[in-house]
Amino acid sequence: MAEQINGKNVVIVSYSDSFLAKSVITKLSACGVRAVLVHADIKEIEKYSDGMELVVIFMSEELENVPETLVYLKDIILDKDLGLILIGEDSQFASVKRTIPETAVTDMFKRPLDIEKLIKRISSYMDENTGDKRMKTVLIVDDDFTYMRTVYEWLKDTYHVGMASNGVQAISYLAKNKADLILLDYEMPIANGPQVLSMLKSDSDTGHIPVMFLTGHGDRDSVLSVVGLSPVDYLLKTINKQALLKKLEDFFRNP
Repeated sequence: MAEQINGKNVVIVSYSDSFLAKSVITKLSACGVRAVLVHADIKEIEKYSDGMELVVIFMSEELENVPETLVYLKDIILDKDLGLILIGEDSQFASVKRTIPETAVTDMFKRPLDIEKLIKRISSYMDENTGDKRMKTVLIVDDDFTYMRTVYEWLKDTYHVGMASNGVQAISYLAKNKADLILLDYEMPIANGPQVLSMLKSDSDTGHIPVMFLTGHGDRDSVLSVVGLSPVDYLLKTINKQALLKKLEDFFRNP
């Protein structure tokens, strides 16, 4: 059984007992944030899996040589929708992103580490993203990667954002992650938006997730067909950043 650690908890992963990692824990404690140092060992990390709310990884050559640990951390971070901060060099960031998707990385700090800046970032994350203030998660499903990436950039500072290019990827994402809202492209190859929505509605685990359709059509027939599928709303793809953020803000304020 995983060991429960109470309160706001930061799990700092380091291959060794580094002085720097211990200094971060001491400074976080002074800010009222509880942190624990764990080694790059799956069984050791598992002891704290229930209580972790943010993961900080001190990258090193040794840690890169235990890919199974990074895979385990990836699964926890995605499953629990946790924040992730990486500390290391550019080459190490590139290495870890081969295992952990870029969308799961909250922030990155290069060495030499500005420890005070790191402490402020961790403290602000914990204040803004834990408990009732936890960021909502929005899943974008669209086969147009350029458009999907644009929407991701618009939303990433306000929401946790997932991306899927088709219905199968969306269902796979939702099997491991929670989502508070799905932005679903109406027209996609193989399985279009209405078909994907039908699949989501037929599953008890995903049927409750609200869906807004993304459509490039403004004609009456297309809009009526979308409304007939009982989404919470529909958005024309011509919507701009400010209008989209306002639409989502209103939705989450008055779901």
